[in-house]
Amino acid sequence: MKKTKREFPEHFLWGGAVAANQLEGAWNEDGKGLCIADINEYKGNLPPEKRSNAEMTAAYARELLNDHEKMFPKRYGIDFYHNYPEDIRLLAGLGINSLRTSINWARIYPNGDDAEPNEAGLAFYDRLFDEMAKYHIEPMITISHYEMPLNVALKYNGWYSRETIDMFVKYCETIFRRYRDKVRYWITVNQINLYEHESFNHLGIPADQVENLTEAKYQGLHNELVACARAMKIGREINPDFRFGCMLYHDNAHPETGSSENMMAAIRQNHMQYYFTDMSARGEIPSYMWRFYEENDLHIDITEQDEEDLKNTVDFVSFSYYYTSNVNEAGEKIKNKFIKSANAWGWGLDPVGLRVALNQYWDRYQLPVMVTENGMGFYDKVEEDGSVHDEYRVEFYREHLKQVKEAIYDGVDVAGYYAWGPIDIVSCSSCEMEKRYGFIYVDLDNAMQGSGKRSLKDSYAWMKETIESNGRNL
Repeated sequence: MKKTKREFPEHFLWGGAVAANQLEGAWNEDGKGLCIADINEYKGNLPPEKRSNAEMTAAYARELLNDHEKMFPKRYGIDFYHNYPEDIRLLAGLGINSLRTSINWARIYPNGDDAEPNEAGLAFYDRLFDEMAKYHIEPMITISHYEMPLNVALKYNGWYSRETIDMFVKYCETIFRRYRDKVRYWITVNQINLYEHESFNHLGIPADQVENLTEAKYQGLHNELVACARAMKIGREINPDFRFGCMLYHDNAHPETGSSENMMAAIRQNHMQYYFTDMSARGEIPSYMWRFYEENDLHIDITEQDEEDLKNTVDFVSFSYYYTSNVNEAGEKIKNKFIKSANAWGWGLDPVGLRVALNQYWDRYQLPVMVTENGMGFYDKVEEDGSVHDEYRVEFYREHLKQVKEAIYDGVDVAGYYAWGPIDIVSCSSCEMEKRYGFIYVDLDNAMQGSGKRSLKDSYAWMKETIESNGRNL
């Protein structure tokens, strides 16, 4: 009789996850070009839930390039570019054995269409990976994380253009060759399914430079998936030990009621999330997408070579998890009424939903599964002695990690778990510092003012104990 696993695996990847555009800074140093994130403005005059920078026109993007009044926090981040030795040391003290970060595409190819890569950018990541190696921290590298060179968006309409496929594959080949002995794990695109409200931030498609934005999004997504598949083929030729993964924002929704009509509505809604992992893990365009294209009169340029390229599939499936939603019988996504709001931004708290997600991906693909983002932003209060008593963060991670452990007991091959933002960074959607995720506090406010000093929150000691015990303290 085969025994089930009841503990985290011996070689489990206990990680932290960040993104280059949210922490590096040095936006105009050492030959780096402007990336899309560099024109994400802080909209502090709006409510937190309305500060997103996801959509953009080319006209407004060009206007922002000449605006010297607005704040662009991602240009500065937490100055990781200069402080990475100290930050890696602190992260190593947390006990993590893996760090997920991204390579900023615009640091390697400043304009995207450059003939040669920027050596200074390549050298920075050499130094970073060498520093991580000193502490036996395994890099998990996201190749594209909202860091498309701005020129690719404005000149080529981002992923809508097939020219971007060639530029991306060239960028990938460059970093695969450069870091073939330093990086093993690669995620091609961050949260690839966040396209509905991310036509610029993610896909680099300016809304005013295409005739049919919806069609342009789906063409862009197709082109992006083809580019990823081509890149993986090249990567495996360079180093057969490379391991490639796709990554979703877990947006699967539960039916609001128990009716069959509602179940079908949820299945159709969730198809639009599985689309990406189905193509990446199974190597072909799913039949429900052909129906979707037809029913919505979307004319997507798909070649025979594209379909051949897509046969290059991933080694693992990964996803970010924050909370769950419901779908009503009309197919509309609505707030999950069974979970409570847990922070000032209205995010829900649903740890069991993480176990559900892990089981869903394992059942569907039978590939190793990784949670490559999980966390929640909170307002942290700094006491007079500099301490941060964040029991709410400890509770969040304790309850979610318990559910990861349960999924392992269910039989899911969970290979890794990455806490989002193990050190405070600029928020992705709202460009603010006060929405804090980290176990390490960074003394910067929303105006990017402060000493930048790092200090340890109470949750740091708890997470350190959890990792050192391989989750047995849960």
